[in-house]
Amino acid sequence: MSEVNIPKRKEKCENCTKQCNKKQSGDGANSHQDSVQVNGQVHEGSQVLLSACLACDGCVSEEENLKISQQSLEQVERVLALNKKCDASKHRVLVASVCPQSLPFFAVKFGLDISEAANKLCGFLKSLGVQYVFDTTLAAGFSILESQKEFIQRFRRRHHDSHAVPMFTSSCPGWIRYSERVLGSLVTPHICTARSPQQIMGCLVKDYFSKQQKLSPGKVYHVLVAPCFDKKLEAVREEFYSGLLEARDVDCVLTSGEIYYLMEQRKVRVEELDSVPLDHVLGEAGDAALVRHEGRGSEGFLEHIFKHAAKELFGLDVHEITYKNLRNRDFQEVTLERDGETLLQFAAVYGFRNIQTLVHRMRTGRVPYQLVEVLSCPGGCLSGRGQAESEAGGRVDKALVQQMEEAYSSLPVRLPEVNPTLHTLYQDWLQGQDSPRASALLHTQYTRQIHTQPPHMQWDARLQDVLLVGPESALCCLVSTKPCHGR
Repeated sequence: MSEVNIPKRKEKCENCTKQCNKKQSGDGANSHQDSVQVNGQVHEGSQVLLSACLACDGCVSEEENLKISQQSLEQVERVLALNKKCDASKHRVLVASVCPQSLPFFAVKFGLDISEAANKLCGFLKSLGVQYVFDTTLAAGFSILESQKEFIQRFRRRHHDSHAVPMFTSSCPGWIRYSERVLGSLVTPHICTARSPQQIMGCLVKDYFSKQQKLSPGKVYHVLVAPCFDKKLEAVREEFYSGLLEARDVDCVLTSGEIYYLMEQRKVRVEELDSVPLDHVLGEAGDAALVRHEGRGSEGFLEHIFKHAAKELFGLDVHEITYKNLRNRDFQEVTLERDGETLLQFAAVYGFRNIQTLVHRMRTGRVPYQLVEVLSCPGGCLSGRGQAESEAGGRVDKALVQQMEEAYSSLPVRLPEVNPTLHTLYQDWLQGQDSPRASALLHTQYTRQIHTQPPHMQWDARLQDVLLVGPESALCCLVSTKPCHGR
């Protein structure tokens, strides 16, 4: 097996942390007078920018740090070890859910097609003691359908609700954290309330699947394999913990790279692994073949919502979508026109450089779009730093990403609207598509979060348009001339 670089969450330049420690201890009382050069301009009296720290998770609260520390291989291995030692009545049932954007990583690393790689991964996880292995495409289908429905509702009330459009997608935890902690009411009312595929999968496992297996939610230990470190922060959000059941929807998030690192540690040979088919939430009645949704490497919210809205609102069938590059490949727009009139205008905005452009346009009231698909990683979810970082560290391995894109595109596309399993679960699990239960389990709310910040951590409006001095994947800390590399 070829080696893979597993970056630690805190392995960065650490400038923000060092400066915070200095100032809080009084050792660096005069350090705030230092100057910073950003894009050739010198800014005196620079400060640790709250937005920058939040974007790269250099500073998190002690409580968050404790929760994130439990999102680790060591924690999973501890649960597995306890299962071997304790009485069977005290065993926890381990369930793993794998994001479809993680599967291409294993396909490339294993040198197999994506379906066979998924079976080998399933075989490895079950050899560890995991009882069930699902993929999260089903949960993504729920998220897409709920997002489509919400967009139609928002579009129809756009003339009397200033927050109805643009609607921003909500599946990226990096974008959500940045919106809640930094942008606040400028953006949060515009964020789609549909839960992300990860958290819907959490509900599906802990609420529906556990009942089918006659297990309490606390008896199930749910691990999710994702391409992105930020998914760990999403899993520990308060709204995704049930005090009544004393259980999280997702107990632990591991990145694709962390799973591969575990395989390397155990000197696993792929050819010696059993090929085991993935499990299905509905048992044998579930789907047998892997499928994907539209989109070049993420869940394709923009494409699905665009086609659905064209049909629902204007009676137009859209079969192919043409993207127009604006600033770059990660800032694109899609337009629906009829008789010279623009009916819909959507945008895909990936990476914090482009997000900053979007934010600037929001502040000046110059956003023409009704929907924006926002992802913090340039290139989308396949480029998540939990699987796409180069062995040198700090940069995306472009060759690996290209191979993953080719593997991902080899999967057949199926619209969630025609997935019979979704229709079955809407009735059997959620008591109908528009039921209060569906609303409670498939949606959440995103609001401005009050973030207590030290005096030296302040948003500097002067630097709003020059925040990005490092790679596109992070808002870097402006505390020295050396930019941090974020995730």
